[in-house]
Order: sequence, then C-alpha cells, then structure tokens
Amino acid sequence: MRNDMHEANRLSWNAATVAHNSHKGDQAAFFRAGGSTLYPEEVELLGDLAGLDLLHLQCNSGQDSLSLARLGASVTGVDISDEAIAFATRLSAESGIRATFERADLFSWFEEARVAGRRFDRVLASYGTICWLSDLGVWARGIAGVLKPGGRFAFIEFHPFAMIFDATWKPHYDYAPREPVAEAGIGDYVADAGSNLAVGGYHEGVVGFTNPHPSLEFNWGIADVVQALIDAGLRIERLTEYPYANGWIGFQAMRELGGRRMGPPETMPSLPLMYAIVAEKS
Repeated sequence: MRNDMHEANRLSWNAATVAHNSHKGDQAAFFRAGGSTLYPEEVELLGDLAGLDLLHLQCNSGQDSLSLARLGASVTGVDISDEAIAFATRLSAESGIRATFERADLFSWFEEARVAGRRFDRVLASYGTICWLSDLGVWARGIAGVLKPGGRFAFIEFHPFAMIFDATWKPHYDYAPREPVAEAGIGDYVADAGSNLAVGGYHEGVVGFTNPHPSLEFNWGIADVVQALIDAGLRIERLTEYPYANGWIGFQAMRELGGRRMGPPETMPSLPLMYAIVAEKS
C-alpha cells in the first residue's frame, strides 16, 4: 500500500471537486425534482435495491449515492476527499434524500469496518475508481470482508485497453504498467464532458482550472481485477465489455451514441471503452 500517494491524490481531488461541482448548478433542486445521475448499466448490475444496505466505494460528491438511495437502498458512501464528502453531506440534507457519507482512505475504512462488524448486501464501485488505489489485493479483501453472505459486488469501470491511447487516439501508454503514472493533477473532466456529466444543466463555473496538486494513477488490467476478487474468495458471476463510455469524453472527436454514451469517431473501429464485473460472496 502507498498511503503517501493516496494522500497526494486526496489533495488533488479536493481541488478538482470544487471545480467539478461548480458546473452542476443547483443539484439539490435537481434531486428534489426527481433527478437521477445513474446510467442503466449500474442499475442492472445491482438489481433490486429496495430495503438493502448498500456501500458505495469512492462515492465522490454523492450524486450517484443519492440516486441509489432513491431506489430504496440504505446507502453509505465513502470517499477520501474532504471536499467531496462535505458536499455530499450537504446535498443529502438539502435534497431530502437520506444517506450516510464518511471521509476516509478506503483501505483504513475497510479495516475499521471489519473490526466493527459492518456488513452490506450490495457494494458498488463505479467509474474511475481503482486507478487511485495502490493495492488491489487490499481492495478486494476489503470488499469481501464487508459483504454479507450472498451479497453482491457490482463494478463498472473504464476499460484499461482504452488507457493505452493519448487524447488523439495514438497508442502511448503501456497496458497496466507496474509503476504508478504521475500526472499534473486531476483535471476538470466535467467541463470537458458538459451536459454528459452535469445532467441537471451545465453551468460555466470555474474557467481554465489548473490543479495545484499533482496526482498518481495506478492502472490495473482486467486480469488484475478478476484475480484479486477470486483470491479474496468472491465468485465471479459476470464479466461484460461495452463499446462506449458513459458520460466520459476522454479522447478527441468522440461521438454521441444516445443516452449520454460516447463512442470513438466513425472513422475508427469499435473498441472496448468500459467493462463491468459482478461478483458474489458465498
């Protein structure tokens, strides 16, 4: 585990979160009006949530967590960012949708939850999460440790194959490099995606954001993820690849496919841009 790198990323996320939420307008009003930020994929992966306890890992500012609570789950969201958890807590109160949000490094949180005997029917990790984690073994064992018997882990993530490309679709990076990749800092991807991620209506907000805090990313291959979950004692029930990315405009000339799904340019062949896993605890 590299807690020093996690701490560097916490600072970078704190700065980026302020910029991201500046583009989303009155989110409490969006939720009070019945809004949801979920995509069909995660709803399908999780199944019926009515009356279930759900843990949302790396929940960011809580918009998806509150959308899940609206489906009937009792939701706990965990994130390393102080800014994200503070925003999520306010949004829960102002929207009238009940959820619990806890700020912690995920690895420390897992150990404390294990000792306290906390258990959940569903665990979700969604979109841009594991690249911030330095050890998938600790992650997978933590998930297994907080799932109830028969509980389900749903995971949806951007495809690691897509991460070999730079922004111009030119192959540039190694697939699942062994060492973390240093970046200038978490950028304003909400500004890049516009209404795809600011679903309540895009606002200009912060302009020309530059993150003062560098970040480090850990790029894991699909085999790394699957094996970590198997080693933790979970049973893989489903592995799916998708030829589109939900909301994310990570490359030049991506085209809208409908439903806030983005695909590569028409001049390119189809390629996997997301994948999903469902794993269960016996």
